[in-house]
Amino acid sequence: MKKKDLEKFKERLLAQKKQIVESSQKVLERELNVDRDDLPDELDLATSELSKSLTLRLNDRERAILPKIEKALQKIEAGEYGVCEDCGGEIGVSRLEVRPFASLCIKCKEEEERTEKMYASS
Repeated sequence: MKKKDLEKFKERLLAQKKQIVESSQKVLERELNVDRDDLPDELDLATSELSKSLTLRLNDRERAILPKIEKALQKIEAGEYGVCEDCGGEIGVSRLEVRPFASLCIKCKEEEERTEKMYASS
């Protein structure tokens, strides 16, 4: 992969990491600081709790990406970025454009998903 491409992906990964961390901090500050006295009845309280639960769940999913971003950044530094962890082949730039922290090429990822689907339906 070209040095210019590596720098571009590094910048994207760092920006995505920063966005996730900032978003997580805002969610925690906003969602966890609801005063129950501001909610006049049980329905408002239930709605608030449901909203909080969904927001925190989405936040958890987003934060689960952080270790993948860190790993991708380490691979860039080690000169291993864009190499499939399964077959050792190249992960296409088009795949990395969509998912810059991808660790598998599209062929290996499809195989992984087929295997997961097969076990899930058993």
